[in-house]
Amino acid sequence: MLLPMTPPGRPYAVVPRRRAPLLAGLITAGLVGLAACSPAPAAEKEPASQPVSGGTQLAALWPLTGRSVDERTPDHPVVVAKVDNTRASAPQVGLAQADLVTEELVEGGMTRLAVMFYEDLPSVVGPVRSMRATDIGIVKPTLGVVAASGAAPSTLKRVRKAGITAFDDRNGTGYYRDPARTKPYDLMVKVPALVASLTEEPVVPPSYLPWGSAADFPGGTRARSLEAVFSDEHTTSWRFADGTWVNDNSFAAPGQRFDPDTLLVLRVRQRDAGYLDPAGNRVPETVFTGRGEAMLLHGGELVRGTWSKRTAGSPLRLRTEAGELRVPAGRTWIELVPTDQDGGRVSVGGSGQSG
Repeated sequence: MLLPMTPPGRPYAVVPRRRAPLLAGLITAGLVGLAACSPAPAAEKEPASQPVSGGTQLAALWPLTGRSVDERTPDHPVVVAKVDNTRASAPQVGLAQADLVTEELVEGGMTRLAVMFYEDLPSVVGPVRSMRATDIGIVKPTLGVVAASGAAPSTLKRVRKAGITAFDDRNGTGYYRDPARTKPYDLMVKVPALVASLTEEPVVPPSYLPWGSAADFPGGTRARSLEAVFSDEHTTSWRFADGTWVNDNSFAAPGQRFDPDTLLVLRVRQRDAGYLDPAGNRVPETVFTGRGEAMLLHGGELVRGTWSKRTAGSPLRLRTEAGELRVPAGRTWIELVPTDQDGGRVSVGGSGQSG
């Protein structure tokens, strides 16, 4: 049973919609603090943004891509759409405009996508499906809102307790049923309409990942393909071509596929979410706190390390034996692949098209 997701009161901090010029020479860990200094030369374009989560600061990096901010940040929060990722979802739309995508295991051995938008909004995204408890750890660091189709009662209770605002077709603006699709794979969202209906003042979230540059990537093992096995029922296949990673079994419509610059594979434990889906399948929950093995793939190479996350709302940390591991700025796809003990598997190929 899915319940409507009426937003809790004041889901994120309310701040004045003030803008201020970015001060030069104060970039630290993706943020620029307000301090007395000489302004940048007039010839330079000065980025500006809203106050950032955690204090009176200005955004220097886009939080979901790590790229330098060279314009004002949006007057809306991050929007996370829960998109179905089975054959019945084809064609998926809206993915091409995303900043970052996370793939997670759901019941029946299938997967679902948490598609994040901030720098750009698609006209439509979908088909959207219901939330899982796993989404709390995925969404909370974004300070964003969720576009979904509901949630199980126990999940909804936890989502509300976490202070996350989630919308569905009963409480959200911009939802509609596509008559060319079959229920429940027909629920679509006009994202600009949903964003226009929001009344809370947004806050720029902190960096979602430990961003760096391509020069920070240490390089490593040659990697030209990757198979992320979530279960006996689903494997996501990737190959490196022309400088990006291509999902060969994507369900996205032509021109709507998300082609990331970087793949981040996190091996994660699974536990029973405590309820069954309508078909009688046990619903799994990814344990997205603690630590585990990590694989970072960029530029056709692989670096192995570890990930850690203290709480659901904490930022993700990456390390190798040499120290902190930074993700090259750009678009990233995160694979939350179950550990081997939980039925997951990852294989990497070093041959194929070099791009």
